[in-house]
Amino acid sequence: MPARWIERVCVVLSAFLPGICGTSACQAHDFWVQPNEYWLRPETVIPMTLQVGHGPFRQRSPIQLGRIVRFAALAPDGAPIDLRGNLHLGGNTEDGTLRFRAPGAYVLVLETDDRAQSHLPAIRFNDYLEAEGLTAALAQRKRTHRMDADGSESYSRRAKSIVQVGLPGAGSQAQVTRPLGLPLEIVPEVSPYTQPRPANFPVRVIYEGRPLAGALLKLTNLAQDATPLETHLTDQAGRATFTMPSRGTWLLNVIWTKALPSSRETDFETVFSSLSFGFP
Repeated sequence: MPARWIERVCVVLSAFLPGICGTSACQAHDFWVQPNEYWLRPETVIPMTLQVGHGPFRQRSPIQLGRIVRFAALAPDGAPIDLRGNLHLGGNTEDGTLRFRAPGAYVLVLETDDRAQSHLPAIRFNDYLEAEGLTAALAQRKRTHRMDADGSESYSRRAKSIVQVGLPGAGSQAQVTRPLGLPLEIVPEVSPYTQPRPANFPVRVIYEGRPLAGALLKLTNLAQDATPLETHLTDQAGRATFTMPSRGTWLLNVIWTKALPSSRETDFETVFSSLSFGFP
């Protein structure tokens, strides 16, 4: 059965068997690139996996290679590095490897297509929109008198990860704070690997090239990922500020959606975006 249809069947089952297949397990809103280490020695080969879900539903992603349209890194000097050839999804213990030479911060980016779909009964879809802070979609359903109608979305994923090669603070950190032009993107205003490490971690959320206000940003400790540790709504400039972690591995994630024309197969087009980073 194609992965697209597995996802569709799973989210439908979640509506009727929440104890077995809840939305956390099936829709797997959390999606990120997980290097085995975020601080690397030059020329060292580091395994990585693609992760989905959280808490008891966390697992390696079953995504197919054909749905990944980009996997690359932005090097410390700003040069792009194509990493798609490093992927070997579904391996026994890894989904790919990383290896970098020059010291500094590297920004990994993975993008999927938008062929995945989610279909939910009305009450579950409305609950999902409310829980994820998708207020514009809720308002649109109320305005068009569709709160009692089943909901559907086509979705894609955009995952960024920051790794440091060499000693703390070595090499350039500037590329961490540069937007990559993704449809939905979390952009740090400081690198978490800057020395000395700042007390706060301010970030911006950009949607279709503009700052996104009112988006729900979640910061999760991946060692204890059942619930986020800190959440904020972005302000009018698309900004939110978190406490800078000092150890462990971390995930920031945000979701946004827009209504589609009635001629389309689904009601909304949704993007899931994440940013992962970690410390020794």
